[in-house]
Amino acid sequence: MDKAVIKSADEVVLMRESGRLLARVFNMLDDFIQVGVTTLEIDQKVDHFIRHELAARPASKGQYGYQFSLNSSVNEVVCHGVPSTYRLKGADIVNIDITLEKNGFIADSSKMYVMPNASVMAKKLVKNTYESLCHGIRQVKPGARLGDIGAAIQTHAHAAGYSIVKEYCGHGIGREMHEAPQILHYGQSGTGQVLEPGMTFTIEPMINQGQAKVKTKKDGWTVITRDKKLSAQWEHTILVTETGYEILTLRADEGPI
Repeated sequence: MDKAVIKSADEVVLMRESGRLLARVFNMLDDFIQVGVTTLEIDQKVDHFIRHELAARPASKGQYGYQFSLNSSVNEVVCHGVPSTYRLKGADIVNIDITLEKNGFIADSSKMYVMPNASVMAKKLVKNTYESLCHGIRQVKPGARLGDIGAAIQTHAHAAGYSIVKEYCGHGIGREMHEAPQILHYGQSGTGQVLEPGMTFTIEPMINQGQAKVKTKKDGWTVITRDKKLSAQWEHTILVTETGYEILTLRADEGPI
């Protein structure tokens, strides 16, 4: 089992700053993302804002050969959707997933944007996925185990009749975008690595309206549901504190988890 990188007090300060800046990116997008905008325009807006307004770096750009500053995953796209000239339609749901690096430390977060004519079923999926994320986050505290996070997410999603994508998971984060440990969004409570203060990782459940099975498109990036039904995802970067957790990427539109 790969050991998590425990952050020092000084490193936590830098992680906190990266998370705060990333939350500002989403706050900026709230008025920009609407019907008719292309996912490429969203990418360009984010790239400019991170570089020129925040004096930071879009960490996804160039990572693993990726050419863009974010992932834009629309409707049946589970994750890793590539920005394009696709214009958002009135019934769409879209996940925007962004990473930001400042002073050598990376934060990672994603948010669902729901267009005004999205179906009731689509809105329910988006809401349940956010609730599932929150259930997972609330398990985080010193002495808890990674399996507690996955079990809480799985229980809430399955109770509503949804399925959980198992091919992709959360991950440790800090100086590197992907560090140990892996954070599964399913599992058994009381199992897995013990959480310690100073650990930083993402929780990012991908939850499907239909079956859990996915496939990757020919572009090598875009992951979609095999049955073409909707998928939703939310993500935050979490710090394990001495007494519980801190959400480093908490946005202005969110209340307490």
